[in-house]
Amino acid sequence: MRIGDGTGRSSSQPGGVAILPYPPPVCLSLERRGSWGASVRVWVTADEMKTSAMSKRKSKESSEANGECISKVQKTLRERFCHHYATGKLFGTERQYRHLLELLKRTTVHGESNSALIIGPRGSGKTALLNHVLKELTEMKEVRENLLEVHLNGLLQTNDKVALKEITRQLHLENVVGDKVFGSFAENLAFLLEALRKGDRTSSCPVLFILDEFDLFVHHKNQTLLYNLFDISQSAQTPVTVIGLTCRQDILELLEKRVKSRFSHRQIYLMNSFDFKQYIRIFKEQLSLPNEFPDESFAQKWNNNVQHLSEDKTVKDILQNLFHYTKDLRSLHLLLMLAVSNVTVRHPLITASDLQEASKQIRMDSKANIVHGLSVLEICLIIAMKHLNDVYEGEPFNFQMVYNEFQKFIQRKAHCMYNFEKPVVMKAFEHLLQLELVKPIERPSVRVQREYLLMKLVLDNNQIMDALQAYPNCPTDVKQWAASSLSWL
Repeated sequence: MRIGDGTGRSSSQPGGVAILPYPPPVCLSLERRGSWGASVRVWVTADEMKTSAMSKRKSKESSEANGECISKVQKTLRERFCHHYATGKLFGTERQYRHLLELLKRTTVHGESNSALIIGPRGSGKTALLNHVLKELTEMKEVRENLLEVHLNGLLQTNDKVALKEITRQLHLENVVGDKVFGSFAENLAFLLEALRKGDRTSSCPVLFILDEFDLFVHHKNQTLLYNLFDISQSAQTPVTVIGLTCRQDILELLEKRVKSRFSHRQIYLMNSFDFKQYIRIFKEQLSLPNEFPDESFAQKWNNNVQHLSEDKTVKDILQNLFHYTKDLRSLHLLLMLAVSNVTVRHPLITASDLQEASKQIRMDSKANIVHGLSVLEICLIIAMKHLNDVYEGEPFNFQMVYNEFQKFIQRKAHCMYNFEKPVVMKAFEHLLQLELVKPIERPSVRVQREYLLMKLVLDNNQIMDALQAYPNCPTDVKQWAASSLSWL
C-alpha cells in the first residue's frame, strides 16, 4: 500500500512510514483523513486487490461447502431419528431377529402358513425388528417377486368391514370384487385369497398380514377378522402368515376360545433388556456418521467428537437420567435430534451444553407452560382448587366450591384484587376446562346444573408452585395465598 499527500511532493509522516509522491502505474486512489489531520491519499495496488478478492472468494466457497456438509449431516441423522428405516443395527434383539426371519422364510420360500405375536412395551423396537426382517427378505430374489404384504392398524381399521376394504385395496383386487355380494366375511376373504392363486399350494403367492395395535382388533364384533385369518393360516390353502404387534402382555387372555385354538401360540418378546453401558454404545452408534458419508474428513472429526461426548461426565449424567426415566429409544432420538438442530456452520459440532439444553426442553412441563399464559383470575381459581384439594384430600369439587374459596380470598385482600362478578368467574373456569387443566369426573347431565358438576384438577401442587415462580408480574398476595398453609385459611 502506498501513501501520498496528493501534491506531488514527498512528505513526512510520524512512525517512519515511507511516503511516495506519485502512485504506482496501476492502483486505486482512496481519499482518507490522516491521524495527524492532513488529507492523505491511499493507493491500493492491483495485486493487493486481487489477493483480497481471492481470499473473500475462498472464504465464501469454504462457507458454502461447510453449509452443504452440515445440511447433509442433519439430513442423514434426522432420517435415522424420525423414520423407522431398516438401517443400522438392532440392539439386544438378535435372537428374536433370527426367530422371526426363520418363521417368515418358511412362508415365503417353502409356502408354509404361520402365525406369531411380537409383544413388548412401546418403544421397545417391535416395528424396527419387523422392518429389518422384511428388508432382508426382500433382498432375496425369489421372495421379492413373490411376497404380498398387507398392513393393518387397529387405530385405523376400527371394524371388520373397513379392514376388508383395506385388504382388498392393498391386494389390488378392487376390479375382481366389483359389485359381488357375499354372504359372510369368511366368504369374502376366501374369495380374495382364491383370486391370488396361481395353481397348487406350492405355487400360490404367499400373503403376509401385519396387524399393528393387535389388541384393538380383539374388540371387533365376534373377533371375526382374527378368527378367519388364523383359520386360513391353519388350513391347507394359500400360504398365509399373520404377525401381530402389541404392547399387551395379557393379549392371549383377550382372545375368544375358538380364535385362541387356531393361533399357533408363537410369541416373541422384546423387553429393552440392555444396561447403561449398552445404552452409551447405542448413543454413539445413533449419533455417528456412516462410513459412506461424502466428506470423509468431516465425518472423522464428527465421530471423534461423538466419542469424546460419550466419555464426558456431564453427557453421561444426562443420558443416565434419561435411561432411568425411560429405555424407549424414541426418547433418545428426540434428545439427539434437538441437539443436532443446533448445529450450524459456525457451530459445526455438538457440545455437552447442546445436550443439556435439549434435555431441558424434553423435560419441560407442558401443563405448567400453559399456566404461564393464564390471566390472574384464572391463576386465582387454580390456587382455590389447590387449597380445596389440600382440605378435602383430593376429593372432587365443583365450581360453586371454587367460587366460595375465591370469595374468601377477595374478602381478605379486597384492596389488591378486583371482585369479579360470578358470570365472569364462570367464564374463566370454563376456559380452564377447555385447556384441560380441569377435567369433569362424570358426564354432563341435563338434571345437574353446570355449577355443581364434579371436577378434578389435573395439576399437582409442585407444578402450580413452579409455574407461579415463573409467572410474569404475578401479584405478591396471590403468591402468598398459593404458598399459605391450611392453618392460615
